[in-house]
Amino acid sequence: MLTGLNHITLAVGDLSKSIDFYVNTLGFTLKARWSQGAYLLLGELWFCLSVDTVSINSDYTHYALTISGDNFDDFTQRIKDRGTVEWKVNRSEGRSFYFLDPDGHKLEIHDGDIDSRLKLCRYHPYEGMKLFE
Repeated sequence: MLTGLNHITLAVGDLSKSIDFYVNTLGFTLKARWSQGAYLLLGELWFCLSVDTVSINSDYTHYALTISGDNFDDFTQRIKDRGTVEWKVNRSEGRSFYFLDPDGHKLEIHDGDIDSRLKLCRYHPYEGMKLFE
């Protein structure tokens, strides 16, 4: 039986540039590095960067990272100051900032959680939405 998310692996074109971004811009902790990859941690989230040919799709797939509301504005400004590209404007519950990493992977910082999202959806459900208890 599955118990949770184990790790996320992203293909990267320039390992040094990606490590710099994830460690120095986003605050991940570098745990290991080798010629073709790196392991990083963010809280208990295990993140792997793997040197490969990067192929980014135009769909909505993205990776959202949790941030407290108290840190949201300063952290968003820090990301913007590093020259990141914003790929979407937030239109959902909670505050979010959607940005690209150096290889164009879609990331988001979000100050809400599943409970705050579902609470709002009880009052303003998406088209065709059914909530389960």
